[in-house]
Amino acid sequence: MPLQILLNLSLALIWMLLSSDFSFSTFFVGYVIGLAFLYLFRSFLHFNLYFTKIIAFAKLVLVFIKEMILANINVAKIVLSPKIKAKPGIIAYPTELSSDLEVTLLASLITLTPGTLVMSFSDDQKTLYVHTLDIDSKEEVIRSIKLTFEKGIMEVTD
Repeated sequence: MPLQILLNLSLALIWMLLSSDFSFSTFFVGYVIGLAFLYLFRSFLHFNLYFTKIIAFAKLVLVFIKEMILANINVAKIVLSPKIKAKPGIIAYPTELSSDLEVTLLASLITLTPGTLVMSFSDDQKTLYVHTLDIDSKEEVIRSIKLTFEKGIMEVTD
């Protein structure tokens, strides 16, 4: 990926030199042209385009922001209700992530979301023990984490 970025920036600089215009707009046009060349030659050079990872990372950030807002609303409802109807619980969340970085990122995203906290890992790092403030269905919590955070992390790191 760093080689792709360097190649793309080099193509943008070559475009600026060939056009004899050293403005940001010329650099941007060269950058887009370089990105198009990388896209066209991706199968020949046997790599995935680095820009897809950037888009996947942006999606993961947006999913996290959405989940954090929804969790804040749910926690506020629980805290501000006259009768506390929360059903706290601990679930064992099985993960398909393989590297330590991926598992740590997942644990951080879960912990940063209000109402949830990763308490511990299993010895093989394949199970996370998650405390939730309000749990209706264990399967629903597992499905939600798998479809949001774990899916996003896999898109970024694959």
